[in-house]
Amino acid sequence: MPSRRKSRELALQMLFQWEVGQHTPGKVVASFLPAHKAGAEVKEFARSLFEGTVTEIDSIDPLLRRHAENWKLERMAAVDRNVLRLAIYEMLHHPETPPAVIINEALELARRFSTPDSVEFTNGVLDAVRKALDPAVSGKE
Repeated sequence: MPSRRKSRELALQMLFQWEVGQHTPGKVVASFLPAHKAGAEVKEFARSLFEGTVTEIDSIDPLLRRHAENWKLERMAAVDRNVLRLAIYEMLHHPETPPAVIINEALELARRFSTPDSVEFTNGVLDAVRKALDPAVSGKE
């Protein structure tokens, strides 16, 4: 669904602006979303993903740290870190979207906004998170 992909792109850009620019979530939403041409539904889902990720950052980052083997969160590229955060938030709070779809969308974001190496890295981390969140996938039932 193209509108969901666009929403994820906008949410990623807002996360980047929030983290790197050290702005409040409200300021980011107020300055970023009106400047972009997108439908109300796209903007609303983007806002929801962004604000949800920021709100849940204290539970997302430990999960990310645990599954990003040999990588400190602070040493990851900001784009990669935020692609991962966004995908983990969506896995945790949007069960209507299959994890495989969320991971695929995250790979597309990494492909578009980061480096070729980050696609493989993103896939590995998110697959580990997916397995940890769904014991049936990893056989730990």
